[in-house]
Amino acid sequence: EKCQTSSRTLLLFFYLFQAVALSFISVSSLKKAAMTHEEVSLTVPLLEDDHKDVLGSKIEDLDPNSAHHTDTSASTVNVFRTCFNGLNALSGVGILSIPYALASGGWLSLVLLFAIATAAFYAGLLIQRCMDADPTIRTYPDMGERAFGNKGRVIASVVMYIELYLVATGFLILEGDNLQNLLPDVEFEVAGVTVGGQKGFIIIVALIILPTVWLDNLSLLSYVSASGVLASAVILGSVIWTGAFEGIGFQHKGTLINWGGIPTAVSLYAFCYCSHPVFPTLYTSMKKRHQFSNVLVVCFVLCTICYTSMAIFGYLMFGSDVQSQITLNLPTDKLSARFAIYTTLVNPISKYALMVTPIVNATKAWIRYPCDKRVVNLFVGTTLVISTLLVALAVPFFGSLMSLVGAFLSITASVMLPCVFYLKISGTYQRFNGEFFAVSLIILMSVAVAIFGTYTSVLDMIGKL
Repeated sequence: EKCQTSSRTLLLFFYLFQAVALSFISVSSLKKAAMTHEEVSLTVPLLEDDHKDVLGSKIEDLDPNSAHHTDTSASTVNVFRTCFNGLNALSGVGILSIPYALASGGWLSLVLLFAIATAAFYAGLLIQRCMDADPTIRTYPDMGERAFGNKGRVIASVVMYIELYLVATGFLILEGDNLQNLLPDVEFEVAGVTVGGQKGFIIIVALIILPTVWLDNLSLLSYVSASGVLASAVILGSVIWTGAFEGIGFQHKGTLINWGGIPTAVSLYAFCYCSHPVFPTLYTSMKKRHQFSNVLVVCFVLCTICYTSMAIFGYLMFGSDVQSQITLNLPTDKLSARFAIYTTLVNPISKYALMVTPIVNATKAWIRYPCDKRVVNLFVGTTLVISTLLVALAVPFFGSLMSLVGAFLSITASVMLPCVFYLKISGTYQRFNGEFFAVSLIILMSVAVAIFGTYTSVLDMIGKL
């Protein structure tokens, strides 16, 4: 048994190394894409103000040379739609795991949720200040390059790509968990080998998702993916309805604080605010950019209210028994519960292709191919799906994986790096004042979360293998 556990541990680290390697390949390809003028893009579903009022994909160029080109014609989105885009970016699968985060840390850990939200909001303001200071900054990697040259761009890009890779992997695990909850007795037999329900569903979902990765035009998926705000509202409403009217109630008192679970709680809280690499896209698309701070206030306040409500009601409903996804606790024989689960299943399928598109495009630019581009697109997309499938099968623990993403990547990309980049770009690091002290304090907090959260998440995953 010890030998089997050791082999699985080695397998886990092999797949994590594979994710890092894919990210470095993607970063290396940025330069080659610039040489061949091939577009490498970060696809984010945004609602644009054009004459057709069409919901499409906002493509933000990640080419290193893009920092030297500004396109004011792209600044067409009004404040209301920017708020919608920001809410959609911040509204994700984190809402499913936040009751588990509260159960891990106890009631007092809500203070840490508000602290993370405040730090993330302030980091968003710092991104705006960086872009105001240098109009050539168009993307998140541009900030890194402006601050620390090519090394800064590489760091920002690597963090983004690994985060996208692992979140896409988490989508497969989420789908497998919820489908197994709906169909608990289903098993699959492949070549004489019986595959358990969760892993079998993960494989099936990967096969369903695979054709979406081959698509050249993701505009149709953007329509569905941009419904993240509505999906979060539906899930929250369905959970509250189930607790209030389906006989579950809100009777669990919970614990005041659980010191051992604080790192997990903080990591999952950080995962809920992991959209800062999108903020430069939101900012550059606005008509009235001076109102971007107001957009951030609206987005963070509404999302924090939504996350806090889900955490409190979910914890009151299930107490310490709440699972890493609250949908796994819901009674599947109730209509409201099934509605929440079905809503949960739809969005990851549509968002998967959008998540991995930057990695696919960057990898294609890196490959020197003599054959047809379509063949390369099929090969790279298929390889990436198989890769995330293997990771999902090797580490099928949604809560632990998202905790790792939150601690190691989200807190880095959304809080730590914006603060570090701002200190360098603004020159604030050269003078000791209140602002320097506040930003430095946030950086120290981020480092502590990254260290302890990552350590706890990795130990938790190893313990479950």
